[in-house]
Amino acid sequence: MPQKRISYREAITEIEEILTSIENEEPDVDILSDKVKRVTYLLKFCKNKIYKTQDEVEKVLKEMEEEN
Repeated sequence: MPQKRISYREAITEIEEILTSIENEEPDVDILSDKVKRVTYLLKFCKNKIYKTQDEVEKVLKEMEEEN
């Protein structure tokens, strides 16, 4: 089954939920490993989203400057 595409906001929310559960619980080592892997994936996703958005904004600003 294909994985649902998530938004930046959903990724941040999930990261916060995972970190809260790690702080408030004593998770099993296997579960902790899975949670750390998931947070790592989500952080990479967010980082890429930020870079892509930055590139898009810079492109739009450059186009606006060229029009003037």
